[in-house]
Formats: sequence, structure tokens, C-alpha cells
Amino acid sequence: MTTDAPAPAVLSTLDEGICTLTLNQPGKRNALTTEIRLRLTELVQQARDDANIRVVVLRGAGGAFCSGGDVDAMLDGALNGPGWRSRIRKQREWLDMLIELEKPVIAAVDGPAYGAGFGLALAADFILATRRARFCAVFGRVGLAPDLGTMYLLPRIVGRQRAKEIVFTTRVIHATEARELGLAFQVLEDGNALDQAARDLALRLCATSPVAFGVTKNIMNQSFELDAGAMADLEAYAQAVCHDTDYHLDALQRLRDKQTLRLSWD
Repeated sequence: MTTDAPAPAVLSTLDEGICTLTLNQPGKRNALTTEIRLRLTELVQQARDDANIRVVVLRGAGGAFCSGGDVDAMLDGALNGPGWRSRIRKQREWLDMLIELEKPVIAAVDGPAYGAGFGLALAADFILATRRARFCAVFGRVGLAPDLGTMYLLPRIVGRQRAKEIVFTTRVIHATEARELGLAFQVLEDGNALDQAARDLALRLCATSPVAFGVTKNIMNQSFELDAGAMADLEAYAQAVCHDTDYHLDALQRLRDKQTLRLSWD
């Protein structure tokens, strides 16, 4: 007698350069269980190192993006305070890789992105959301401080004062407001439209220069920590790196020949 193997905690597919990572524990509303965290560590590293992967799309199965921390793990009492600190610090390994990934990252959010799930969405370059998407820095409701990069990423998107309001009130942000705040790039009607929009955006981003996108993202991620002079030096470095790439030389030839460029956003 055989038993079926458990479904992977995170599903991974690669199609036309688009790597789709689907958190796949809908029974827990895709909370960040140990299984999901360990699998994300492997898959984000793979996305970083595989040249065939041009864009990463993050999504959740079963009508939830990610509900945050795993409540069962919080209640089992196996970890004391220092243990929890070590656990939270360890998940920075894959989160830092994701934030620093020199490739486009899209979060396709359907349903709740709460707590650490909110932080996970913030780590993306683009957030697409359905009308039933909900974002919430829920930590304060259970006497915790925000984690998974929320206190770093949120103020850089909405400003420090608004970020404090969102964190301290623990109020829910619906999709329309998320768009108004600059959190969401686009709001879609339902999950099917969300998946299609994420794919369409990913295909367009596949047309970018991998080198130019990578160095630009790397430098822009540092823009709040560096002064204008340091940024100017990095801009000069980036142009030198990009100048001799095949992509740039091809684009110059296309302009001279009045041909369509590979990347267009009309």
C-alpha cells in the first residue's frame, strides 16, 4: 500500500523565462510555516543563480497570498525569546536574496497579505492585487513588532509618517487604497485576471536588459542610504557596465534603422 507524497510547500514553474512561485499551504492560508520558509530559501537562491529565469512571480494558492506567521508554531512553546530571535534573523537569508534579486519580482496578491505576508509582498518590485486583496501590518494586534522587512520596506514606499499610522493602527488596507498609496501597481477584478495581468507584466519585463535592470535595481535599493555624490558615482559605474552590452548595441542599431525597440510601454 502506498501513500501519496505531500504536496510541495511552494510550487515552482518556469515558462518563457517566468518563474512562478506559489505558496501552497492553503489550509493555513499560506502562513510562513517552516516548510514554506525552507523551500523559499532554495527557490529564491535558484532564481538568483539561473540565467534562464528572467522574472519571478510570487503568488498564493487557494485565495490567500500569505496570512503571516504560523500560529501553530508560535503556540507550540518549542522556542524561547532568543530562539525566536534566531528564527526571525535566519529568514532574512532568503528575504535579503529576494529584495536584492537583480531581476524583476512581481507579487500577485489575492486575498490577505497579513503580517509577514505583507512584508513578503513589499519585497517585490511590483504588487498586483485583486479587489478582494487586503494588506495589514497585523503584528500589534498580537503584541508583536513588525518583521520580514516591513519596518524597512514600508516607510520607503509610503513615507515614514504613513508607515507609522499603518503599523500602529493595524488597520486593513483594501486594494483601492493600496493603489492610491503607491503600494499596488494595478488592481484587478479577480484571480483569473490577476494571473493574466501578472503574466502580461512579466513578459514585458522579460524584454528588459538583464544587465541594465540588475544594476539599476541594485543602485535604487541603496538610494535612501547614500548621498547624491555616491549615487552619481554608481550611476557612472552602471552606464559603463551597460554601455558595451549586446542589448544596448542592438537597441542603438534599432534606433538608427527606425525599428521597434524590444522594450516598449506605450
